Amino acid sequence: MKIQVAGPGCARCVAVEKNVMEAVTELGVDADVSKLKDMKEFAKLGIMFTPAVVIDGKVVVAGKIPTVDELKKLISEAQ
Repeated sequence: MKIQVAGPGCARCVAVEKNVMEAVTELGVDADVSKLKDMKEFAKLGIMFTPAVVIDGKVVVAGKIPTVDELKKLISEAQ
C-alpha cells in the first residue's frame, strides 16, 4: 500500500503525516508513507486543498486534518 501526504510542508501537513504514521502503526499495515510537495503532482491528482491524503493513487482526504481513527478506517477500507 502506498500512502502519500500532500502539502507544502506546513504545520497542518506535519500533523497529518504524524496521524498517518500512527494509524499505520496501530493497524500493523505494511505501507510506504511519503510526502508529496510538488504542486504539479497535486494538480494531476485533482487536489485542490491541502493537506491531503492519497492512498494507492486515490485522494481520500483533502483540506482537513483527519484523526487517527478516520485514517484507520480509510486505510482498512483501501486494503
